[in-house]
Amino acid sequence: MNISYKERIASRLTLVTAMIVLVVFAIIYLVVDYTVIQNIDRELKLETDKHVGQIFLVEGEIRFAHKDEWQEMEHSQIQLNPIFIEIVDMQGNSMDKSPNLGENHLSFSLDRGEMNETLTLKTGGREVRQMQIPLRHSGRLEGYMLVAKSFEDARELLTNLRNILLLLYPGILISLFLSMRFLAGKSIQPIQKIIQKTNLISQSNLNERIPVAEPNDEIAQLTRSINELLARLEQAMTREKQFTSDASHELRTPLSVMRGTLEVLIRKPRSSEEYVEKIKMTLGSIDRMSEMIDQLLSLARVGKGKMVRDEVELISFTQNIAEQSAKESGREILVETNLSKPIFRLVNEKSLQMILNNLLQNAIKYSAPSTKILMQVGSHEGAPFILVKDEGKGMASESLAKIFDPFYRELDETGTTVQGTGLGLAIVRKLALESDIQVEVESEKGKGSSFRLIF
Repeated sequence: MNISYKERIASRLTLVTAMIVLVVFAIIYLVVDYTVIQNIDRELKLETDKHVGQIFLVEGEIRFAHKDEWQEMEHSQIQLNPIFIEIVDMQGNSMDKSPNLGENHLSFSLDRGEMNETLTLKTGGREVRQMQIPLRHSGRLEGYMLVAKSFEDARELLTNLRNILLLLYPGILISLFLSMRFLAGKSIQPIQKIIQKTNLISQSNLNERIPVAEPNDEIAQLTRSINELLARLEQAMTREKQFTSDASHELRTPLSVMRGTLEVLIRKPRSSEEYVEKIKMTLGSIDRMSEMIDQLLSLARVGKGKMVRDEVELISFTQNIAEQSAKESGREILVETNLSKPIFRLVNEKSLQMILNNLLQNAIKYSAPSTKILMQVGSHEGAPFILVKDEGKGMASESLAKIFDPFYRELDETGTTVQGTGLGLAIVRKLALESDIQVEVESEKGKGSSFRLIF
């Protein structure tokens, strides 16, 4: 069964409040019950203290210090706050009692003889609060005085209080639920507006945003989070469209070259040298397409799998990469370090290898064969880094913000784009972000470039 969020809030708050009200009502009842009983017990104690020194049992005979106390109105009538007194011997046989008891007797128990405790008992169909006091003469226990007071008025008061609380409880719960439901509906109105506005946003209008409500509370924070999410989605969609457009354009160019070359070949018979030349041109286009497709696949795979990190010693790892790249390219690659001991970091080994290979390939591609390529492993302000530096063409300052965009290639001196796919640095940035590596670039036109990987 689907229950609205408003109903769930109202139900939960009502349940919690119901428990609190139940506890409060129980405390009220117990406090009133305790207060009433304490008052009656205090009156019984006063009555007991008043008579215990005036009534004596001497060899089975009752003697009074003041006989007129026994004739008080509260001992002879039962209409208003009656006090019941009965004197019994050691066996509980009644020796005398107050007139208001009539034919009834108070309850005697030998087990309660020395405890002086107060109990609620039944006497002749009447509920009373009773005490049992030992009577002594010359240090010897002669009998007991039973003192009781009617508990019926107190019981009626407690019963009425209980009934009133039981009647109020469901009424309070119903009122609470309706109030909570109304207030919950008012509270979630901003969320409903956010939902309505969000439902209107689609792929065609991702530039729209949800108005941020005042004050700056959780609803405003939620609105800002949704707006930030929409901004990220819009940027991702824009990058995807641009990437698709650029990829289509880059793949179309070698295909057009291949098509044009093949069309020229079939127009008329050619010499074997011409066939070889055109086939080599076609193979070059195929190689370029293969390289681009491989890099596109690499770019697509980044972030798809689980990033497994291993402990890598950066100095020896960099030296191995440099040796392998120097052997394949025939270029001189120097490795320097200002560290006196090995430095370890948790990184994905394949990702770091791909980052360094791409940076080295760019350094080799954009620098003269006679120049050296430098790799440095060091530490600056406690952060280890790897530096790849070349003495090549360098880049203009306005290009530094774009070099990590897919398919971006800077124009050379002739105004044409530099050869390549324009995907190497895009792969570097994506892998670096995934590996928590910061990439810093410094470059000057005609003096070379340096890429610093900060761990």
